[in-house]
Amino acid sequence: MSIQHHNFLDPAKVGLGLRREMLDEFCQHVPSAIEFFEVAPENWMTLGGKFGRQFTQLTEQHTFFCHGLSLSIGSPQALDISFVQNIKHFLDRHNINIYSEHLSYCSGTGHMYDLMPIPFTDDAVIHTAKRIKQVEDILERPFILENVSFYAAPGAQMSEVEFVNAVLQEADCKLLLDVNNIYVNSINHQYDASAFLAAMPTERIEYLHIAGHYQEDVDLMVDTHGADVIDPVWSLLQQCYQLHGVHPTLLERDFNIPKTEILLNEINKIHQYQQNALAQQSSLRKA
Repeated sequence: MSIQHHNFLDPAKVGLGLRREMLDEFCQHVPSAIEFFEVAPENWMTLGGKFGRQFTQLTEQHTFFCHGLSLSIGSPQALDISFVQNIKHFLDRHNINIYSEHLSYCSGTGHMYDLMPIPFTDDAVIHTAKRIKQVEDILERPFILENVSFYAAPGAQMSEVEFVNAVLQEADCKLLLDVNNIYVNSINHQYDASAFLAAMPTERIEYLHIAGHYQEDVDLMVDTHGADVIDPVWSLLQQCYQLHGVHPTLLERDFNIPKTEILLNEINKIHQYQQNALAQQSSLRKA
């Protein structure tokens, strides 16, 4: 089966990760600055009752992306086919075209709820790419892979940037570029975040994530999605738009969630950076 890779969205779009506690409010009114939502299918697939009805109401009225948590694309275990089929059913039911997952694994025997780094090896590249194609065949949608934050790299034979690029190329799939994860890893593993960003393949980027994190120590950042985005990450997002063009960008906020009007400050900041970048690109084209 051949899958057409294409962009589903106007590139200058800003989205928010939807949490259950936001349902009542957003079923009444969604601010126009929030142009799409993202959910982890695992958290919503089995919801019935009031939550299920509210979710369906929102998916009928708004653009949704899915960002999976437990596919475990790099796991040495066999792919959980029935799980992937359940995701396909969920995507079809809610008319969702965009599905992304982490370049990691979270299951060996049973699920670990931490995302573990895949060893950066040639074997792992081939293994992961095969599984991506399997998933694409079942979902009948392009597979979008996210660069992840990681805290150790056991058995690495190549760098993270080489590994990410190798998997994207071998699988011929799209990239969900997480700007915060680049920053977190650059501190934890002492590399140049701008150089990593520049090494990402522009033509594969489907959309972006930006989030806050927790600083445990001067040289240890933990990717929590529980805080405001910090200045160096905002700078990296602006660099990303300059280097790779403007792409749909999602603000992730998983806990310590402030009121919507506070979240809108960050969402509007993304809109502003997108408009600035587009204006700059358009004046360069005219020059």
